[in-house]
Amino acid sequence: MASTVISDKRPGYGRLLRTPGALSFLLPGFAARQPFAMLTIGIVLLVQHTTGSFGSAGAVAAVTGVSMALFAPQSGKLADRFGQRAVLIPGVLVHTASVSLLVALALGGAPLWALFLAAVPAGASVPQVGPMVRARWAAKLDGTPLMPTAAAFESVTDEFTFVVGPVLATALCTGVHPAAGLIAEAALTLVGGLFFAAQRATQPAFGLSAATAAEPHRSALSIPGVRVLVVAFLGIGSVFGGMQVSLTAFTEEIGNPGANGLLYGVFAAGNMLAGIAMGAVAWKVGPRRRLILGYAGLTAAASLLWTTHSVLLLGALGLVVGLCIAPALITGYTIVETLIPASARTEAFTWLTGAVALGQAAAVTVAGRLADAHGASTGFLVPMVGTALALATLLALRSRLKPRETSRVAARGIGHRVPVAVD
Repeated sequence: MASTVISDKRPGYGRLLRTPGALSFLLPGFAARQPFAMLTIGIVLLVQHTTGSFGSAGAVAAVTGVSMALFAPQSGKLADRFGQRAVLIPGVLVHTASVSLLVALALGGAPLWALFLAAVPAGASVPQVGPMVRARWAAKLDGTPLMPTAAAFESVTDEFTFVVGPVLATALCTGVHPAAGLIAEAALTLVGGLFFAAQRATQPAFGLSAATAAEPHRSALSIPGVRVLVVAFLGIGSVFGGMQVSLTAFTEEIGNPGANGLLYGVFAAGNMLAGIAMGAVAWKVGPRRRLILGYAGLTAAASLLWTTHSVLLLGALGLVVGLCIAPALITGYTIVETLIPASARTEAFTWLTGAVALGQAAAVTVAGRLADAHGASTGFLVPMVGTALALATLLALRSRLKPRETSRVAARGIGHRVPVAVD
């Protein structure tokens, strides 16, 4: 059969969604990943209500984030080896039980150390649905021009959850009961996670069938470029964590706590809108350069947050920060797909997701203590420092983001040639 050259023009979202079997995992996957955006803010609002301290609330949320960051890659590695369903079902059950225990302890006035203990399994068992969905896309679209579109679509979906999730959790915590956000998070995890796990037909190959002689199994973290992207995603996590705590502290400080959900929703909406635009553009600039330029814009915008003292200006600047996050996230996920073998897909995606969670956890802790000690505006210094350090790392180590010499397309003998811009 004669080889065919696929056009480098970016296919649209409509063509992506017409991929056979896509909707069967997208819809339950959307429901199952909502809790990821609700967990941290739900913990912050509940623990702050029961202890009166943003520092304590941030510390408990940080334990959850650190636990997730440490265990998520192991979950991804197990999913690559034994299949997503085998990992997801027990994880969903453990997570629901752990969050329920955390809620009961917080409402019962348990000491802080007990909340820390409950936060460990709650974070370790967070279902890694986003990376699992990305792995399903990669298995279906490997080596086609639809992969960057899928990466953009997933970022838009993630950011839509960060629009809906925090606003929903905040509304439930402030309008119904301080524990209502976490209760809803546990319920959505249970129902959405089990429904997603039931979609066995689209589950990627796992175990020995995922590896080939040309691409034997190896750890994703052994690849230098993946480690560079982990640092970049740590910086992105510092923005999410710093914004969550600092916006909560800011609205409390001005006596308008109900504005918290709105401000965070504007920030996340900017991220979502930029993601939509990213997926609709056929880029002439290579992904490495896009990542560095996008990250530079994010660092510049995040550096101005601490100077803002009005709701209107903070909302406008938060929108700009959100607009700058999506290009960095989407490009990072696009690049990692060019660095890893098929047998380490889910693990690689979970390393990036875990890095966001770890950066978020560290930022929540530091920003919470700064807000307690020096006021809400100082908490916004955390995103500035986190993104600046990550940008410096990207600039110094950008050569490690070069794609693998042999593409999966060539390794499998498929006749499609997909042009890849490196810089």
